[in-house]
Amino acid sequence: MIKIDQHAADIRQHIFDSINDYEGSRAEELHQNLFNTDYWIIGTWKAKQWIGKHVFDVIEAIREYELDNFGEVSTEFYEPEKVANMWAYILGEKAIYEVIDAADIELDGTLTKNMISKLLNGLKKN
Repeated sequence: MIKIDQHAADIRQHIFDSINDYEGSRAEELHQNLFNTDYWIIGTWKAKQWIGKHVFDVIEAIREYELDNFGEVSTEFYEPEKVANMWAYILGEKAIYEVIDAADIELDGTLTKNMISKLLNGLKKN
């Protein structure tokens, strides 16, 4: 997968800013809640600006991810919002699981203040 530092930093900031909203929810649904229940980027212009000059790298990374995980490509690449939000979904998954692994946390059961604290500390370190 390609590495675009600013995109990853934006996603980590979103997790950092939003994670407390999900205290008490199912911990294993954190990624889903953060990146798949609603669009992270709304608007064609905003999506194009966020992806920027990396559009073809992002499309290729999405294509590879979807083929590897779903066996088919379903993102509509002619829709900038859908491309940006799928990219955010992929980066969000990577960021959350990197922090989980580094902090040796198991996201199981209810998302507690303690879990959130560990995740936030992990985000600060990475």
